[in-house]
Amino acid sequence: MENKLKQYFPMIHERKKLMQYIQSVPALMQQFNSWLPYRQEEFLDFCTGAMGVKILYDSFFKEILNPEYTPERLNRLLSVLLRANVRIKYVLPGDSTRIADESSLLIMDIIVELDDGSLADVEAQKLGYAFPGQRSACYSADLLLRQYKRLRDERKKKFNYYEIKEVYTIVFIEGSTVEFREFPENYLHYFEQRSDTGLKLDLLQKYLFIPLDIFSRNIQNRGIRSETDAWLAFLSQDDPEMILRLIDGYPEFRPMYEDVYRLCQNVEKVMGMFSEELRILDRNTVQYMMDEMQAEIDSQKAQLADKDTEISNQKAEIDSQKAEIERLRRVIDEMRK
Repeated sequence: MENKLKQYFPMIHERKKLMQYIQSVPALMQQFNSWLPYRQEEFLDFCTGAMGVKILYDSFFKEILNPEYTPERLNRLLSVLLRANVRIKYVLPGDSTRIADESSLLIMDIIVELDDGSLADVEAQKLGYAFPGQRSACYSADLLLRQYKRLRDERKKKFNYYEIKEVYTIVFIEGSTVEFREFPENYLHYFEQRSDTGLKLDLLQKYLFIPLDIFSRNIQNRGIRSETDAWLAFLSQDDPEMILRLIDGYPEFRPMYEDVYRLCQNVEKVMGMFSEELRILDRNTVQYMMDEMQAEIDSQKAQLADKDTEISNQKAEIDSQKAEIERLRRVIDEMRK
C-alpha cells in the first residue's frame, strides 16, 4: 500500500533515508529519542506513507486548510457542514474569555468571522468532554459575548442588537461520549433553539457535533457517498486504502495530500509540529483523567447524599413510629384507669 501512495505522491520519504537524515542531525535525533517507541513509529509511518497524517491535529489542520493562504478550502468545508455558501472574512485570535483552561482538551481550535458577520468556532476534541452540551453552550455564549462587546465598542451609541449575527459552534470529536454512541447511525448532529409554540425568534446560537469514531464505523460499511463524507474522511482517516479511495472518488482532495507530503519534506518543521501535538495529547490525557476522576467523585458524593437522605428519612419514620407507640401507650394507660 505504501508503494501505491508513493505512485500518487512521489515526494514521500523512503523510511531508511528518513531515519538516516534524522540520525545525522543530533538535535533531531534527540527529539526523536524523546518520544515513546509507538510515537516514533507513528511519525515514521505518516512521513513514509505507511499511514496517513491526522489532518485534524491543530498544526496540520492550520497548515493544510490555512484560511489566509488557501481560504477556498476552509470555505468549502464550512459551506458543506453548514449547508450554506460560506466565505471566511477574518480569522480571529483565540484569546477569548473562554473559562479558565477549558481549552486544554482541544487538539484544534480556530475562530473565524464569516462574510455576513456571523462567527464560527471550529474545534476538535481528542476525547469527548464530559457534559458536551453544557460546555459547548458556555463556549457559544462566550463567542456571542465577544461579538457583542466588539460591536458595542465599534458602534458606540449607534449600536443595535440587530447587528449581532449568528454564532456557530462546530465540534469534531475523535472519541465520542456515551450520548453520541446511542445514535450509531448518525454522525452529524445539528442543534438550534426553537419554541414549542411555533413562535420564531432569532436566538443566534447554533451547534454541530460530529463524532468521527461513529462516522468511521459507518463508512467502513458503506463507503464514501457524499462530499460531506469526503471531507470527514479527509479529516479523520489515516488508512492508506481509504485515502486512495477518497482521492479516486474526489480528486479535489489530491492537492491537499500533496501539501501534506511536501510539508513532510521539511523534517525539522514536521518533527516540531508533531512534538507539539504530542504535548497537547499528553496534556489532554491528564485533563481527561482528572475529569473522569472528578465525575466519579461527584457520583460517589451524590450516592452518599442519597444514602444520607434515605437514612434521614428512615430516622424520621422511626421517630414517627416511636411517637405513635408512645401515644398508644398513653391511650392504654388511660383505659386502665
